[in-house]
Amino acid sequence: MAGHIQDRWYKTEPGPDGKPVKVKTDRHGSGLRYRARYIGPDGSEKSKSFPDRQKRHAEQWLAHIEADMSRGQYIDPKAGKITFQQYATDWLASQTTDPSTRVAVESRLRLHAFPHLGNRPLSSFQPSHLRAWVRLLEDTGAASSYRRVIFGNVSAVLSAAVDDGYLARNPCRAGSVRPPKPSPGRVTPWSADRVFAVREGLPDRFRAMIDVGAGCGLRQGEIFGLPVDDVDPLAGRLHVTQQIKLVNGHLLFAPPKNGKLRDVPLPDSVARALAEHVTAFPPVEITLPWLRPDGPPVTKLLYFTGAELGALRRTDFNRHVWKRALVAAGVIPEPGPGERYKEAREDGMHALRHFYASVLLDAGESIKAVSAYLGHADAGFTLRTYTHLMPASETRTRKAVDAVYRKAWGRPTAR
Repeated sequence: MAGHIQDRWYKTEPGPDGKPVKVKTDRHGSGLRYRARYIGPDGSEKSKSFPDRQKRHAEQWLAHIEADMSRGQYIDPKAGKITFQQYATDWLASQTTDPSTRVAVESRLRLHAFPHLGNRPLSSFQPSHLRAWVRLLEDTGAASSYRRVIFGNVSAVLSAAVDDGYLARNPCRAGSVRPPKPSPGRVTPWSADRVFAVREGLPDRFRAMIDVGAGCGLRQGEIFGLPVDDVDPLAGRLHVTQQIKLVNGHLLFAPPKNGKLRDVPLPDSVARALAEHVTAFPPVEITLPWLRPDGPPVTKLLYFTGAELGALRRTDFNRHVWKRALVAAGVIPEPGPGERYKEAREDGMHALRHFYASVLLDAGESIKAVSAYLGHADAGFTLRTYTHLMPASETRTRKAVDAVYRKAWGRPTAR
């Protein structure tokens, strides 16, 4: 057995004849009688007390402790009393991800996990608690993709708790716990007509943004933070080295998403659009902190700034510039008096990246190249997102065979 049982109500002393006898202690009849004691893996003594007539329970408890130690599943009982919110808060503070990611994770946990799971001790977590919470999450009406992100954040916290010895296993990974399903929707790229219609709907100083997004696949923040030094028309290349992010209301410069610095082919049409833009709207030096609101100041000469020659703020731009362009292009209806613009998540600036990907795939570019140009973390994500846009194998087969026959018959190959 991993330890021993101490009887606080009786002690053993030598009797008159020298034989050991049990005698009552000063604590006889008061308090918990049995104290199960053992030495933990860290070398310190651990214990738990049990009332009278429960010596067998104390022995069973010690037996479970011994079994957990032998299986490598031992959890310190005191450690398991830490609540999910306490541990998650410390876990967030120790993360080395960029500040905007930490802010987003903290917000999701605070709004959707702490109210239901925050006060629960880590050692008490069971799959049933996660099943009930997932059901409550579904009742919020949030999109399944957003609920999956929240679930992933909670699972990450519990996985870390397992690594730190607060939990034996992550209940989020139990077979009976079903994560929110992925969104079944497919990406539907904009047509070229829509791209150029939205371009026409933008003020002149912002129109070249469309060319950078649709012609080079940059994200919105990367477009906002595009410096003149990163564009090389002679080499036909655009370097993506930074973006502008909004963290707790503060604008700052930061590396691209996932830290994926990359080079993107610069089409002549995009280089020409940027040259015309620079002539009409000279670049402006913008100074912002790097990576954190209290980070070192960095100054960059940017292509795109607001009417007051300041750095662009995502929320203001989307509300006052982008959605007006969507209305002008007929993508969303014009709001009535006192109404807000219609939510248009699928028609945000990210739609330009989808358009870019669809053009490249339709032209026969490889998934690996498209993934690299878009700055995705891995090509698998690109394939899952855009596989339905790739020309079908039947189409490629017909074109290949027809090309052979045209050549044999002396006819020009259709292009």
